[in-house]
Amino acid sequence: MPKVKLDHTFCLTAQCEPGKKKTDYYDTSITGFVLEVRSSGGRSYYLRYQDAHGDQKQHRIAAYGDITFDKARKEAQRLRSEVVLGGNPAVKKAERKAVPAYGELAQKHLDYAKTYQRSYDTTEMYVRRHILPKWEKRYLSDIAQPEVAKWLAEKGEEGLAPATVEKIRMIFNRSFELAMRWNIAGVVRNPVKGIPRKPINNARDRFLNAAETKRLLTAAQASRNPQLVHIIAMLLYTGARVSELLQAEWKNVDLDKRQWLIPTSKTGKPRRVPLSEPALAILKMVPRFTNCPYVLPNPETLKPFVTIKHGWHTARDAAKLSGLRIHDLRHSAASFMINAGIDLFAVGRVLGHADHKSTLRYSHAANDTLLAAVEAGARRMQGSPEL
Repeated sequence: MPKVKLDHTFCLTAQCEPGKKKTDYYDTSITGFVLEVRSSGGRSYYLRYQDAHGDQKQHRIAAYGDITFDKARKEAQRLRSEVVLGGNPAVKKAERKAVPAYGELAQKHLDYAKTYQRSYDTTEMYVRRHILPKWEKRYLSDIAQPEVAKWLAEKGEEGLAPATVEKIRMIFNRSFELAMRWNIAGVVRNPVKGIPRKPINNARDRFLNAAETKRLLTAAQASRNPQLVHIIAMLLYTGARVSELLQAEWKNVDLDKRQWLIPTSKTGKPRRVPLSEPALAILKMVPRFTNCPYVLPNPETLKPFVTIKHGWHTARDAAKLSGLRIHDLRHSAASFMINAGIDLFAVGRVLGHADHKSTLRYSHAANDTLLAAVEAGARRMQGSPEL
């Protein structure tokens, strides 16, 4: 264990002692600063020290030639100061090595999401298509908020809809929330949290009126799909989502109590939808098929329709309602209820909204009700004495 004053010249010419595989030269100025010279000719700088438990530890600074001697000496001095203050460079190095890249976290996130998410395929698509190309190989400790904010802004500039960018942000944010919950190395804070978000308004003001509804049902009646008219009418009478209706089973329909139980809704909670007289009339007239549990199945397969897009587009275009989406029938059902004087809370219960804010989007649809209110006020004013 030779002790010498390490400097540039000595390190350049130092040799391994004859008959040994390596020789360690300890610096006389910085305690634990070592030049290791191997018989093969290789050389490396190290700092050797005792940790808080008195155990001998070693931290490799760099290979000789990768950095200058002056930089190696400065790093040795910094590390020695850290040790004196109670630090442990070897532990820090091990912690850095334990930090995974985002790709590993993403896989854990998706494996977890698969256990409970009904929309797992959508989450997987966003991760694969939008998040991994940017972050897959980046170590979690190197992902910082400014870069994430810049990336999300660029996503918007690529032409993605604001709602799509928000979905990407939410999934990326969820990854880091899970990482913190699971104590994954390298994640001490969520780099997505706190990034300002632009307001999103995806609401489409498309509601059918009575005349348009009649045209649509007439066109659906002429469809080659005999169930299409029943499907459209039930969507209008119940405000249900099309997926909920296509999966509806007779065991969940109580004609006497006039209720339809939707066991699994978008919110994850079951809900009961009241059935109006017109809805009951449809349910009593639709054909029932032997050994088929579904209310409105495909008559050929006796299974739920995979899609009704072709029949829907044909009927919609025949009714001269270009651009109408089938989900707009749900909006129209809400509009009809509100314009009939039903309060927003009750409409939200029928639609199965978990948050009243979702129902507030229909508040501006009550034009007929509001018009009746101002007309009543005007008549009252005209018939009352002057103030």
